[in-house]
Amino acid sequence: MSEDSVAPKKSVLTPPKVLGIFALAMINVAAVLSIRNFPSMAMFGWQCIGWYIIGTVVFLIPLSLAGAELATMLSDKGGGVYAWCKEAFGEKGGFIAIFCEWSNNLVWFPTVLAFIASTLAFALSPALGSNSIYLFSVMMIAFWGTTAIAYFGENVSSKFQNYGVILGSIIPSVLIIGLGIWWATSGAAIVLPPFSLGQIVPVLDISTLPFFATVILLFAGMEMAGFHALETRNPSTDYPKAMAISAVIIFACTVLATLAIAFVIPTNELSLAAGVMQAIQYFFNAAHIPAAVAPMAVLITIGGVVSLAAWLIGPAKGLGVVAAEGNLPPVFNRTNKYGSPVAVLFIQALIGTFVSLLYVFLPSVNQAYWILSAMTVELLCIVYLLVFASLIKLRYSRPAAPRPFKIPGGMPGIWLIGGMGAIGVIFAFIVGLMPTGAFTAKETVFYVIGLLIGTFLLSVPPLIFLKLKKPSWIETGNKEG
Repeated sequence: MSEDSVAPKKSVLTPPKVLGIFALAMINVAAVLSIRNFPSMAMFGWQCIGWYIIGTVVFLIPLSLAGAELATMLSDKGGGVYAWCKEAFGEKGGFIAIFCEWSNNLVWFPTVLAFIASTLAFALSPALGSNSIYLFSVMMIAFWGTTAIAYFGENVSSKFQNYGVILGSIIPSVLIIGLGIWWATSGAAIVLPPFSLGQIVPVLDISTLPFFATVILLFAGMEMAGFHALETRNPSTDYPKAMAISAVIIFACTVLATLAIAFVIPTNELSLAAGVMQAIQYFFNAAHIPAAVAPMAVLITIGGVVSLAAWLIGPAKGLGVVAAEGNLPPVFNRTNKYGSPVAVLFIQALIGTFVSLLYVFLPSVNQAYWILSAMTVELLCIVYLLVFASLIKLRYSRPAAPRPFKIPGGMPGIWLIGGMGAIGVIFAFIVGLMPTGAFTAKETVFYVIGLLIGTFLLSVPPLIFLKLKKPSWIETGNKEG
């Protein structure tokens, strides 16, 4: 079933080609580069290099290459992972992939919103970080503000992300790296032991295995630029270059900034830190520039908002394509004159607001919420497993299809890249089921069963929607909302 046959009005609202290499690269950097992960990784000292290498080899490089081939092969189709997986496995496969990524967001939104609010508190008054009214107010301003930006389409949202990711992610990372270099060359004591190659080898045992899933998914989001294929000027050449640029920026900033923090802050201080700003505060106090804490808090807040925007817009665009093809009820199928899926954006904003309300004002639901958060790992693993499987399958089912960017090495190369990525996310899915706290054997069994049931319930709605699908669901086309 082609898009033309199901949505004849679609050409009326063909989005403008406004994105180039830089804009695409910044979309990925915004989605992936997260300063809030640096302190937790710095706890591993030199071993963080080994962990990052594992994540890069097993996930970042395979996903970047897979995304480049699939996005350029299907550059005339919108929907990102939906288009890629649909081409390989039909509507069910594509719908499950995009819905898992979208439903993962609904649980993740309150986490990043709380991070934004608590980080901004360091620039205003740290005491505000424990004020529920303040937290919820800032969370809603950030959430509905980024939703409003998404309403005005790619031309506005891409500019916001281009400037925002430089201000909020790249500049703070470079500042931290610069201070780390200054610290190391100034004669100040480096709290890490002397470097040796053996120091970077991660310790793999039963206590660190659950961390493997975290490391793999540190680089989740490299597919975000794929959701914007229809708005890209020259997807066949721009997308592969953007993937390469974003991967280099992400890896360099992540590794070097994490090491900079590890140089300065003792492990016991990192383990006691409640969040990234406590670590940043310690870092700048040690460097004798405490006045830099507030400006850095503002920059990191901007980085959090830009990351939110990347994840808020991308999967919503994918689900908007699903709705436009008649696979969701008409209530989801509203696109405005800017090409934005306004119905999906509004629905996810309402759900995110409700979950955030519970998250802030009902501490008793925190335990249940963290179980839901564990489900986000499992849902993302499903998404990426389908992406890597699509990469391999399409080489067999559509071998002659034009691929402006083609993973080298023929079928062995495809199996190496796709197979390595698939094995990585399967392993991450398995270890993601392991509880990280002190659980009895009985509690562990109930935890795993509950996690699997919850993951199933959050991934099965596409099958229900497709079962209930009606021809009338298509008739609203791209009706302006």
